[in-house]
Amino acid sequence: MQKIDWRESVPHPDNRVEYEFWTNSNDECGARCDEQMNFVKNFKGHAQILERGGYTLFTPHYITWFCPPPFILSSQCKSQCINHGRYCAPDPEKDFVEGYEGKDVVYENLRQLCVHRVANESNRSWVWWDYVTDFHVRCSMKEKRYSKNCAEDVMKSLDLPMEEIKKCMGDPDADVENEVLKNEQQVQIGRGSRGDVTILPTLVINNVQYRGKLERTSVLKAVCAGFKETTEPSVCLSGDIETNECLERNGGCWQDTNANITACKDTFRGRICECPVVNGVQYKGDGYTTCEAFGPARCSINNGGCWSETKKGLTFSACSDSKVNGCECPVGFHGDGNKCEDIDECKERSACQCDGCSCKNTWGSYDCKCKGNLLYIKEQDVCIERSGSRFGRFLAFVVIAVVVGAGLAGYVFYKYRLRSYMDSEIMAIMSQYMPLDQQNNVVHAEAQPLRQQGTV
Repeated sequence: MQKIDWRESVPHPDNRVEYEFWTNSNDECGARCDEQMNFVKNFKGHAQILERGGYTLFTPHYITWFCPPPFILSSQCKSQCINHGRYCAPDPEKDFVEGYEGKDVVYENLRQLCVHRVANESNRSWVWWDYVTDFHVRCSMKEKRYSKNCAEDVMKSLDLPMEEIKKCMGDPDADVENEVLKNEQQVQIGRGSRGDVTILPTLVINNVQYRGKLERTSVLKAVCAGFKETTEPSVCLSGDIETNECLERNGGCWQDTNANITACKDTFRGRICECPVVNGVQYKGDGYTTCEAFGPARCSINNGGCWSETKKGLTFSACSDSKVNGCECPVGFHGDGNKCEDIDECKERSACQCDGCSCKNTWGSYDCKCKGNLLYIKEQDVCIERSGSRFGRFLAFVVIAVVVGAGLAGYVFYKYRLRSYMDSEIMAIMSQYMPLDQQNNVVHAEAQPLRQQGTV
């Protein structure tokens, strides 16, 4: 068994792969015709994804030959050629009396070329794959449905502009050149390293003839090899063309067996070791020996690769959500973060050093008890009275008494001294207005008889 590696055999001048498929609409040519139609049906999905994404430029081609001038009027040329012997195809059944004729094949080839050309002008070049596969199923020559009417039904179902396609095809009976077919005969001649196209089917990728099995996976690998590394589309990384090198020793890449995470990725070019992205968490490293979770969410996946342990319902971790990378043992533990051990604060005399205190080490912490009725304050490592002393209570009583006495004294001062002063001031102000009020009353009294006299 031979394996063909296309990684370096197909040139890639830009980020788009250009490829051609030389084919035929005839399905009565035996095993070769069956092979090419099976390839078209199986490869259609990949081809359309590549074209829709702008990753490839695909062009279908059809081989024709011309009839020598001395035989243009012969029955053989008339049955196999259009446009007065300019474009010909072999009789599909090799029977010049019955069945389909070579010119029927030429005319359908021309229609398929125009379908691609017209669809390409409206940015729907991938419709060619639908038309060719549908025509093969609905208009098979084997089932005697290979006709113009059947082809038009297929075009209608795909919403193709039939009048534009007819205009592109021109008149097959006219004694003139057909622009589309003339171009096909010109490009059939090889230029550069490609060589002439002489057999069907032929696949040309980036101007290099493909020499391999006409099968979906093999052709997709060859097309994908035309991209520069790291620029290939996702379809080139699909599982059906993977090399499966990661199945053996994980491809020699980094792996976290506990979290089932690996840096090994199979591609059509072979395996690559690349730190992955898992649930939105990016791993960083060389992909071969190290990959470290990076970012605030890293602790959610296998604890960020850091140490973590649970005992008696308590869990401690060396991964901190406040840090984007690295492992650090929590308070009460020491180590490198990948492994942490409990610190015995009592033995190391790093805590509970107050006078008369008793220390007991616990996992991740310690318990400290003060003598008597004192209360231990861990943050300051000191003991204080659990309840206040007699002097403290006396002092508090004195303070409260002073405050209450000051309040009472203020009230008495306001009620007797300040209020009597304010009352005298108010009365003095009011007395200044009292004479005016009396004078007005006198004038009013004197004027009253005069008003009465005037009424008599």
